[in-house]
Amino acid sequence: MVAPYGTPCTPECVCFAASKDVASTFEDEVLEDKEVEMGSYNHSWVQAALTSLLWNDERFTILTELSLDISQYDLTQYAVKAKDELKPDICAYSSENGFQEFDIIKMTNMPLLAIEILSPSQGTKELKDKVRAYFDLGVKSCWLVIPDVQLITVYAKPGQFKNFDVQHDTEVVDEVMDIHLPIAKVFGKHLA
Repeated sequence: MVAPYGTPCTPECVCFAASKDVASTFEDEVLEDKEVEMGSYNHSWVQAALTSLLWNDERFTILTELSLDISQYDLTQYAVKAKDELKPDICAYSSENGFQEFDIIKMTNMPLLAIEILSPSQGTKELKDKVRAYFDLGVKSCWLVIPDVQLITVYAKPGQFKNFDVQHDTEVVDEVMDIHLPIAKVFGKHLA
């Protein structure tokens, strides 16, 4: 049995943070300078749908939540919170990068495509800054996905983008990567 936060412990239960001081100390010491994002149902849905749709393209290896090593780069001009790593929601490498015999904790080579999905705890400026940073790191194409309005912005380079939404488009088209995906399937609408 677990005691709710702030409830006195009994011998039968396990208490976690018994005081606000412990919780704030944890946040200050452990979470300092860490990128903390909370996903949501729609964020997870879109991430799974895009991963599934892209997985079928044999030209690419699709990875989620992969840590990209940026420790050798100065990205302060982009106001990106991360210091040593960026972690796109989805990224694509060429298909030559398959399952690894020895796991890689942080990738030093950058993906061809980075996809960021806006979660309720983020702002678009934060993700646009990450998109600019990805291009500076050598990523060829970036997508910014906003589930609440069912919008996908595909960036060919900083400042050059196309918007695709469920109301006006049938496909998401990335000309740089030569990717065409049915947008309705990304946002959960089944095609007839």
